[in-house]
Amino acid sequence: MDENQQPVKCPECAPGLPAWMATFSDLVTLLLTFFVLLLSFAKTESAKYEAALGSIRNAFGGNVLKLGEVIERGKSPDDSPTMLESQQPVRPFPVEFLTMEGILDKHEINRASDEDLKTMKRDLYNHSLNENVTLYEETEGVKAHVKEKIYFREGSTVPEQISIEVYDKVIKLLANSDWTIYVIGHASKGEISEEQELDAFELSSARASAVTRSLIKRGVNPGRITTVFYGDNKPEKILGNVNRTDPKFQRRVEFIIRKKDFTAPGHKVDSQ
Repeated sequence: MDENQQPVKCPECAPGLPAWMATFSDLVTLLLTFFVLLLSFAKTESAKYEAALGSIRNAFGGNVLKLGEVIERGKSPDDSPTMLESQQPVRPFPVEFLTMEGILDKHEINRASDEDLKTMKRDLYNHSLNENVTLYEETEGVKAHVKEKIYFREGSTVPEQISIEVYDKVIKLLANSDWTIYVIGHASKGEISEEQELDAFELSSARASAVTRSLIKRGVNPGRITTVFYGDNKPEKILGNVNRTDPKFQRRVEFIIRKKDFTAPGHKVDSQ
């Protein structure tokens, strides 16, 4: 190279991204990984997913119809049931569910419900009652409907038919646990007492009260008994025929075992 020749300079490089972008990208990646990790630990329930999706769609004015089919009558030539796409909108979750506090609250409620169900199953098994009840899980908690009922003679408040074995098991369950029992009285249509003094409503009340007093005498805590009576307003349908009722099956007292009385304070929320 000639000593007088000037060296060739490389063209200036275009300026790159600022240094803070690297830190920001790392932060976003870590946040994404964190939320994916949270999702992997979460208990996914299809009903909650659909409700949350409906809430988002509703907020943006999109389609919020439920997925799936429903049975509707009168939609075919022979008036037989037909499967059609559901037109019932998804009920969105409250806004507070989408907040961290709301998620924690709902999680605590769901966890308590799961624990109640496990405890109920365990207590029923320990007292040999698991085959004598029908167990339900509802929004307001778990309940066990005792299959055996106490039946009464027409116009009477004295039990005529009772399963002593199951009755004693129920009493032992209540003595050894914190469950609440509902004593529910019924009467047949238009029934009146033998003395012609009590109508169906009063008869059902007297029957439920008599069974309640019997439970208390056998050592059941009165604070764990709720007495309910319906008169002749809730007849029991005969199995296999929804259009017929038998009066002898309406003169009854039945039992439902729950976590707590409905008058107990629940999860307090803002009324506004």
